[in-house]
Amino acid sequence: MSARHGCGPGGGDSSQQAGLRIGRLRLVRFGRPAYDFPHLSPARPTVILPSSLPARPRTLHQRGAAALRPLLATLLLLGGAAVPLLEAPVARASSLFQVGEVEQERFVLVSAPIGDGTRAQLNIYEQVKATRPCFAVGSGKPAPVNPLLGSFDFTGICSRFIDANGYSVRVGGSDLGTVYRLSVIQGNDDILLMAMPTKAGVGPEMVVARTQGAGSGFLKLELEPGWRLMRRHFGNRVLGHVYLYRDSWPSENQAAVTPAEPG
Repeated sequence: MSARHGCGPGGGDSSQQAGLRIGRLRLVRFGRPAYDFPHLSPARPTVILPSSLPARPRTLHQRGAAALRPLLATLLLLGGAAVPLLEAPVARASSLFQVGEVEQERFVLVSAPIGDGTRAQLNIYEQVKATRPCFAVGSGKPAPVNPLLGSFDFTGICSRFIDANGYSVRVGGSDLGTVYRLSVIQGNDDILLMAMPTKAGVGPEMVVARTQGAGSGFLKLELEPGWRLMRRHFGNRVLGHVYLYRDSWPSENQAAVTPAEPG
């Protein structure tokens, strides 16, 4: 009996071998060992009940939440130090682009008529090369502008910015292209270029430029104090987009007053 059951020095009890196998029980989850139990006694086999194991997330949402728990716990421990990791989307967007200086005299801002001339929009012309003039500015207030670039192929010589794809508003580090629009507002005594918020609470209406007198046709817009043109940069790359830019928000006495529409 003893020889058959392997109780001698060279044998091994089958129940003891089973105990050894269970004593080194390794559970595999998600393709790799998840739990190891080397401390279990080989002489006393231990039964691992399913209810004693952590539940496996059943859905992608549950799996994602389980994976985030350690990170959330760390953020709670860090307290105020974790705040920079939770930046608002607008703040992240504003850091995407930088600004670079341009030669202001190469540009002209124009109130350009639309249709029958009762409405106008902002055009910006840039003299890129001196091959031939891109525009001619007359005298007076308001000063008329002749957009010469419309009479020849100005590729490589001139740049023309005629909508929000080519220009936007920026104040300091805040790129406001998604929350401000530029509009030309015609009044009785002046024509204003206005920066108008498209969402409540993002900032005030601002006067960016004016013609300094009423008139019709293509008219030069003179930038208000504090405003200038800047070029959009992405890292070391210079982009074609230009900003109507000022270093800081205007003071309260520079708050925009929309002129009355002509009667």
